[in-house]
Amino acid sequence: MSLFSIDVGSQLVDLGSALLLLTCFAIVAQRRLSACVDLFVLQSVFLALTASLVAFLTGIHHIYVAAALTIVVKAVIIPRILKQVIEHVNVKRELEMNVNVPTGLLICGALVILAFFITQPIIPLGFLLTRDSLAIALAIVLIGFFMMIARKKAVTQVIGFLVMENGLFLGATAAAYGMPLIVELGVFFDLLVGTLIIGIYSHRLQDAFDSVDTSKLTTLKE
Repeated sequence: MSLFSIDVGSQLVDLGSALLLLTCFAIVAQRRLSACVDLFVLQSVFLALTASLVAFLTGIHHIYVAAALTIVVKAVIIPRILKQVIEHVNVKRELEMNVNVPTGLLICGALVILAFFITQPIIPLGFLLTRDSLAIALAIVLIGFFMMIARKKAVTQVIGFLVMENGLFLGATAAAYGMPLIVELGVFFDLLVGTLIIGIYSHRLQDAFDSVDTSKLTTLKE
């Protein structure tokens, strides 16, 4: 593969990573639960395409398996579970949040700057064509963690956790061309089981408090 094609491929990987980051901001700006799920699906598709491009450029074939699992688990199975939870609890929008949307977007912007500041000394030391995506991967992890704190609904907190995992997947791809296949299979299995548990938990929360607002759990202390 020529140096020119590798350079173009690296730029395409950076573009895919940037699209992943943009979907994070879109999720933070969104109040409708179903739209948050749809944006997560879009982010997972971007992640699978980016991983597939890395696999093509590097010839590491197990990344194709991880990309396919990303589509099946994160773009099909998990969103279907979350949509069923949303239909069951009959909550369409998140009206109350711990942090409002404009402030949340500003915090996310600050987290992106922080991620680039942290990784700036590290990136020049790397030699992989994905090294420039490391800062974006860290920013996605931080934004996903922020989503879990800023939102009150169980569904959007789960999406924040899943966004964090997407960032970790991108980070592993950027830092070492992905994790060993057996580790990736274990991660996908854990995600699937975790989402099923959260679905059951949301049903129980709705039945007990007529709400999926996790702040209601503080009443159990009284």
